[in-house]
Amino acid sequence: MNGIKLALSVQKCIPGEFGKNLSATIEVISQAAVNKADMVVFPEMNLTGYLAGQKILSIARPVDQQLIQTLSKAADKFDISILTGMAEKGENNRIYATHLVFQPGSAVEHYRKIHTAPNEKAYFSPGNSVKVFQNKNIHFGIQLCYDAHFPELSTAMALKQADLLIIPHASPRGSSQGKYLSWMRHLTARAFDNGVFVAALNQTGNNTMGLEFPGLALLIGPDGNIISKFIDPEEKTYYFDIDLAALDRVRSHRMRYFLPNRRPELFGQ
Repeated sequence: MNGIKLALSVQKCIPGEFGKNLSATIEVISQAAVNKADMVVFPEMNLTGYLAGQKILSIARPVDQQLIQTLSKAADKFDISILTGMAEKGENNRIYATHLVFQPGSAVEHYRKIHTAPNEKAYFSPGNSVKVFQNKNIHFGIQLCYDAHFPELSTAMALKQADLLIIPHASPRGSSQGKYLSWMRHLTARAFDNGVFVAALNQTGNNTMGLEFPGLALLIGPDGNIISKFIDPEEKTYYFDIDLAALDRVRSHRMRYFLPNRRPELFGQ
């Protein structure tokens, strides 16, 4: 297998409408399977919707068995990996920005956002685990929105053999073009510095709770160049073919693969 087909769903997500958001997610999953995607990715907190203030307490919910069974069944039925997000009510009623990973024939896994944004800290607890997952013959890490501003997280995932960093966002305000230009200040560096693919996507549209999200989805190659981008506020699923041979081309180049030449002993890590 020389590659995988990735589906990124730029989705409108209404806070508190969990049932409707889940139904829309299942529909996207089924369509992604029709289009032969190996993996379908949804924005940060797409199931619960995104809110940064106190109202998040009323819409956060636990990862219950019904949700696990529904999405595990979809992963098995459609033979597809599903990455979907929610405001998770965890132990001791702590709230986490969580992304769930459902893969055919496997138990559910999860990533909890490590870096909560300043406007989230009063209500969200941070995760404390840097994780890398595996889909077929590609290893991937998940970062959520604000996480992407911390270069050491991407490097830590790359050192754990990540080939692809998936970065779902719930990033409001501005136009799709403006958000794209903002992302270009750091996402291409995450790919180039670590020799990994970066896939990123955002929620889109008015969430009816005072936030407007600019739609956007893109894939960056391990050489730091844009492979494909969709700068569009439309609610839509976009498809990207990831050519794994690009990893070999970068990582076999003695001047363009930087990780083997790090000197961590100088930096205390």
